[in-house]
Amino acid sequence: MINGERTYERPIRWAMVGGGRGSNIGYIHRSAALRDRRFELVAGAFDIDPERGQNFGIQLGLDPDRCYPDYQSLFTEEAKRADGIEAVSIATPNSTHYTIAKAALQAGLHVVVEKPMCFENEQAAELVELSQKMNRVVGVTYGYAGHQAIEQARQMVKNGDLGDIRIIQMQFAHGGNSAAVETASAAQKWRVDPKVAGPTFVIGDLATHPLFLTEIIVPELKLKRLLCSRQSFIKSRAPLEDNATILMEYDNGAVGTLWASSVNAGSVFGHKIRVTGSKASVEWDAVKPNQLLYEVQGEPARTLERGAGYLYPGALAEDRIGGGHPEGLFEAWSNLYMRFGMAMDRATKGGKVGEEDFWYPDVRAGYEGVKYVNKCVESADNGAIWVEY
Repeated sequence: MINGERTYERPIRWAMVGGGRGSNIGYIHRSAALRDRRFELVAGAFDIDPERGQNFGIQLGLDPDRCYPDYQSLFTEEAKRADGIEAVSIATPNSTHYTIAKAALQAGLHVVVEKPMCFENEQAAELVELSQKMNRVVGVTYGYAGHQAIEQARQMVKNGDLGDIRIIQMQFAHGGNSAAVETASAAQKWRVDPKVAGPTFVIGDLATHPLFLTEIIVPELKLKRLLCSRQSFIKSRAPLEDNATILMEYDNGAVGTLWASSVNAGSVFGHKIRVTGSKASVEWDAVKPNQLLYEVQGEPARTLERGAGYLYPGALAEDRIGGGHPEGLFEAWSNLYMRFGMAMDRATKGGKVGEEDFWYPDVRAGYEGVKYVNKCVESADNGAIWVEY
């Protein structure tokens, strides 16, 4: 159980690029990173407008001289300081992720980056190689993976509670973009601009979240091939899709489906995953993140509650408040940032994190997300054909 005790020598000196005033995601980054005191925010380049960014940093309590106009000066000037930054989080539009992450790694910094990590497979492979060469951590913010029920599902699959895995059903399908909301929202407008968002909208923005949950819950499953059909129901969004259906086949004979949509009218969120085995199934709904539905063939359905004593020890390790009290997305992000910090601390001391130690959404998870997006585009743009993964 996490109770606030320090398990490290000192906080990691940390900065942000982006995430300034008006950023929805910036606040959750700061809240998650600072909660367990593994990180200390000491600098930043928070805004494309230098004056506005400095003013925001000052309001966060930072030294004005460490509120920089851009990421280049942030990395250069902090490298000159004995107390310079050791890690940076990138919370900027998609098209900038690769360039900033690469520069950060070359500057010897650990990186936390929003997904997608980049646009091209070659760029993703370069970041994997660079992070390994520099022995620096790259964490990708698949924030839903920090919920304790995900770890419980992972342990149940590992223990054989579900039997042989046969079917995986995933969806992240909300209705928030059923109309052309981007015409009145600058924050939404760039997400449907290919030059900024990349080759997809909902596949990259939504589908990669349940995809990573699958990779964590059933790590032995490897994608063999997929088929993707995508649509732009709001025609002005083309060529970017606002709806996509993806069929998947895995190397062990299991099959999967994934529905990603922002035009699922009436749905506020719609993020779910169901894993079906030969003996039982588990289902997790992000709207009810503290519960895991467990259905054994021939037995009454049961709901497993976060923090309960009957869960596997791994699912209790990141409990923060005890059973019966609901936890949410801020806690899930905090759990991931705690893991990022643990991995960074080990890498700084010359070590590496092995799979037997603990998992976190790392640079390879970022690579898989980029590869998946591009394979879906390849399938959809060639007439919804099966493509080898």
